[in-house]
Amino acid sequence: MLPTYGAELGLKGKICTHMVLNPHPTMIPEIEDGWVQQIHCFGGELGMEKFVSAHPGVFFVVPDGSLRSNRAFSQAAGQFACDMFIGGTLQIDKYGNSSTATANRVAGFGGSPNMGSDSHDRRHSTDAWLKCGEEQPTLDRTLDNMPGGKKLVVQGVETFGEGRAPVFVEELDAWKLAKNANLPLPPVMIYADDLTHIVTEEGIAYLNRAPDIEARMAAIRAVADYTEIGLQADPAETKRLREQRIFMTPEDLGVDRKRANHSMLAARSIQDLVTWFGGLYNPPARFRNW
Repeated sequence: MLPTYGAELGLKGKICTHMVLNPHPTMIPEIEDGWVQQIHCFGGELGMEKFVSAHPGVFFVVPDGSLRSNRAFSQAAGQFACDMFIGGTLQIDKYGNSSTATANRVAGFGGSPNMGSDSHDRRHSTDAWLKCGEEQPTLDRTLDNMPGGKKLVVQGVETFGEGRAPVFVEELDAWKLAKNANLPLPPVMIYADDLTHIVTEEGIAYLNRAPDIEARMAAIRAVADYTEIGLQADPAETKRLREQRIFMTPEDLGVDRKRANHSMLAARSIQDLVTWFGGLYNPPARFRNW
């Protein structure tokens, strides 16, 4: 959506210029349109070999054009240099802790615990990092008034996942998994105090702006829709959060919900990714559905 909606908003050159992620084929339009200047990759992506080789200025490659996999350096860049981490999850509790380990499915965390944590030993200052720190009223300043920044850690989820399983729950399944597997800690992917934003179809919870735990939990309830957490939301409280810009709906942000359809996508199929960009992407057989 960067070459379409992003361009409409005049954001080219202002956001998403440097990224840490694998060379996903969905990045082809953004790269070809000149949005992305550099991508540091954990590892490769099947079918993207020719595309990566053709863009040595974007990807870190070795002399023969193949991708240089720098998993450890990518983790370090994600922890200490990235202004924003965006990820998804299977469960979020009422405080904002999240996990991809549920009663029916145990998925790996990948780099999320590292990428989605706020490193207190970061000394690389950027405008976004500083602004997020300034917006957070408490900023964990329990000892003194020393200023600091904060990484934006975002969870983008639908309120109900696969099989209509609610994403927002009173208590993570991770607690039961820890007990049953005799683990020392519940397998939490991202801890609540690191999380700054939750994005759902209901809107955005700006957790970094919440002045206390009560406002934080209310903001989570506001974006949780008809889940057990969302049904506990108080309309009057949600209204106050909107006035304080701690919870914002798409309408508050000037977003027209009716425009959210496939016409906003720069590429609408795997075939588009192959044909529009010179056949450099060679998708695996299971994705050849044309």
